[in-house]
Amino acid sequence: MRLHEAVAVEGVDRKLIGRVTRTPLSSGRSDAFLLSEEGVPAADAAGYLGVLAVGDFSGAPGSPVAHGLRHLNYLNDGDVVAVDPGGFVRVLYRRTSRHNFILATEQCNSLCLMCSQPPKTIDDSHRLAEHLRLIDLIDPATAELGITGGEPTLLRDGFLQLIARCRERLPHTALHVLTNGRLFFYRSFAKKLGAITHPDLVMGIPLYSDIDSQHDHIVQAPGAFEETVIGLHHLDRYGVRIEIRVVLHALSIPRLPQLATFIARNFPFAWQIALMGLEMTGLVHKNLRELWIDPADYQGELREAAAILADAGMNVSIYNHQLCVLDRRLWPLARKSISDWKNVYLPECNGCDALERCGGFFQSGTRIRSTRIRPLSSSVA
Repeated sequence: MRLHEAVAVEGVDRKLIGRVTRTPLSSGRSDAFLLSEEGVPAADAAGYLGVLAVGDFSGAPGSPVAHGLRHLNYLNDGDVVAVDPGGFVRVLYRRTSRHNFILATEQCNSLCLMCSQPPKTIDDSHRLAEHLRLIDLIDPATAELGITGGEPTLLRDGFLQLIARCRERLPHTALHVLTNGRLFFYRSFAKKLGAITHPDLVMGIPLYSDIDSQHDHIVQAPGAFEETVIGLHHLDRYGVRIEIRVVLHALSIPRLPQLATFIARNFPFAWQIALMGLEMTGLVHKNLRELWIDPADYQGELREAAAILADAGMNVSIYNHQLCVLDRRLWPLARKSISDWKNVYLPECNGCDALERCGGFFQSGTRIRSTRIRPLSSSVA
């Protein structure tokens, strides 16, 4: 699924962010793009933020126009898009999807060897205004929303402003933030976040080893282990729920059981432990020799780590793994975790009786994958 497309634009002199509507509106037009597969008379387009035209478009409706949409013709009422003056349409929110997220910033204070979104050394703090605008446009009935990066907390007070706006405008929407947690080393920052009292907030924070130097090597940031560990405790002190995320690769697997023991002893307050397969994109390819291990070859360590955590009464989930590779005893922990817009299955999956339960692949992970991919029969599934 495409989330952006280059198109032709007319009358667009600044970035426009608005809801999509296929149904003509009698009110609220100034926040909406009218999407049409045919020409729109000027009178019908009056008052809208703009017009989105599927395919070619002729005529001047009196509003800004983006025409030539072909890949984004799935857009529907309540979706939110941004239209740039340069002729680029980006989908910011899909009303029917469970996998919406805000890319808060592309800056980061780590450089993880397996980063799927390599950071950029740019000042993109201007995005904050766009994010706040988006939050105002999202359907309040949305079940969940993610905030990711880069490192979202680098927005500092702007990050806190994002969380506060979500609490105000989307009080019933579960909020999941992906962060390295390092800035919560500063107790005052954790305290400010806790003071927002968001009713359904989880901070997903990675921990890759029980040895400080090993974790710091994986994230390429000296001192990161100490900052992360202290930050986790500060967040718990101020009532912020924590998810600890462990990406599984050749560097984290050898001590995975020891890491599980470390987590169980030091972070019993964690809401969830997520054991995650590699996403084969971004910096992974640059560091593939150091990182790659066939998931079929670490099932023993994974099973032992999951048992340690479960015996400690912790909530354990396994993300980004195919069921045909996963030890059958771990299936109850497996989640369909890959975002719908980048989730695919292979020809080898055809006829698999476990397909409906299986999380499949990242679109980027179909070339380098386990050698054990195969369809499962009903006797196994």
